[in-house]
Amino acid sequence: MPSAIRTIGHEDRLSLVDHLDELRSRLIVSAIVLAIAFGVCLWQNHALLHIINKPLQTQTRKQVEKGEGTVGQAVLAQQAVLGVARDTQGALAILTRPSSGISAQARAQLRPLIGSLGADVARIPRNPTGDNPVTLGVGEPFTTTIKVALYFALVFSLPVILFELYGFMLPALSPSERRITIPLLTAIPFLFAAGVLFGYFVVLPAAVRFFVNFNASEFNVLVQASQFYGFAATVLLAMGMIFQVPVAILAATRAGIVTPRQLKKNRRYAIVACAAVAAFLPGDAITLVLETVPLYVLYEASILLASLVERSERRREEMAADRSAGASTHGAGNPEGDPARSPHDATEPSVQDLIDHVDNELSH
Repeated sequence: MPSAIRTIGHEDRLSLVDHLDELRSRLIVSAIVLAIAFGVCLWQNHALLHIINKPLQTQTRKQVEKGEGTVGQAVLAQQAVLGVARDTQGALAILTRPSSGISAQARAQLRPLIGSLGADVARIPRNPTGDNPVTLGVGEPFTTTIKVALYFALVFSLPVILFELYGFMLPALSPSERRITIPLLTAIPFLFAAGVLFGYFVVLPAAVRFFVNFNASEFNVLVQASQFYGFAATVLLAMGMIFQVPVAILAATRAGIVTPRQLKKNRRYAIVACAAVAAFLPGDAITLVLETVPLYVLYEASILLASLVERSERRREEMAADRSAGASTHGAGNPEGDPARSPHDATEPSVQDLIDHVDNELSH
C-alpha cells in the first residue's frame, strides 16, 4: 500500500487509484504538520511578533535618540514636560520656605500644590512608546496575529512539506536521475533558511531604515502592522529564493546548458548582476556591499560545486570505460574463456566465412 512516509520505488507499478491515494496521504500529513505548527506559533505569537518587530523597534529608537519622527517628537515633548515639572517643583519648594519673604498664608496655600504636582509628574510615562506597528481597524490586531502565525508556521513546516512533495515525485526518476536530483532537492531548504536569516539580519533592517527615513520631514510616518508584516514576508521570501542560485546553476550545468568553464569566464558579468540585484534591494552604500558580497560568494560556490560534480562524473565515466576496455581485451585474448560466448557462438560461421565460401563455389 502507498504510504506518506515510505518512498515508492522506481520499479513499483501503481494504478491511478494508488497514486491518488498516495497523494491524498501526503497532503493529509502536510496539512496535519502545518496545523500543528500553526497552533504552536499562535500560542507563541507574542514572541514571534517581538522577533518580526525588532528591526522596526531598533530604527524607531534611533529616531527617538535624534528627536526625529512622530515618536521622536512625542518623546521630546514628554521630556520637556518632565523638565518643566521638575523646575516648578523646585520653585515651589523655595517659595514655601520661611525665608522666602512671602506671608505664612501664601506658603500654606503653596504646600498642597507641591504634593499634587509630584503626583501628576509620577503619572507621566518614562519609557517612550510607539515603536510597534499601528493597527487601524477593530479586528486588525486579531487578523494580523493570525497572518504572522501562519507565515511562521509555513516556514517551520516547510521541510516536511518538501519531503512529502519529493517523496511523491521521486518515483518518476530513474536511479541515475535520482543521484543527481536528490542532492539538489536536499540543499533547497537549507539555502532557503540561510536566505531568510540573511534577509532578517541584513536586508530587512536596511529596508526599514531606508523607507522610514525617506522624506520623513514631509510626512508623519506611522507604520501599519498588516502592511509591515506583508512587506517583511516579501523581503524574506525574496532572499530565500535568491539564495537558490547554487541549485539553479548546478541544475543548468547538469542539463548541459552551461559549463563551469563558461561560468568562470563570465565572472565579471556575474559581479555586475549581483550588484544590480543588491542595488534593487533598498539600503545605503554599505548595505549594497553587504548584499553584493554574499551573492557573489554563492556564485563562486556554485562554480566550485559544479566543477566538483563534473570532475566526479568524468572520473566515473573513465573508470567505466577502463572496465569495459579491460573486459574486451580479456575476451579477445581468451576467446574460449569468455563467459559471454556460448559454444554455439564458437561453432557458428561468421559473415566473412559465408562470403568466402560463396566466392570459392563461384570460382569453381
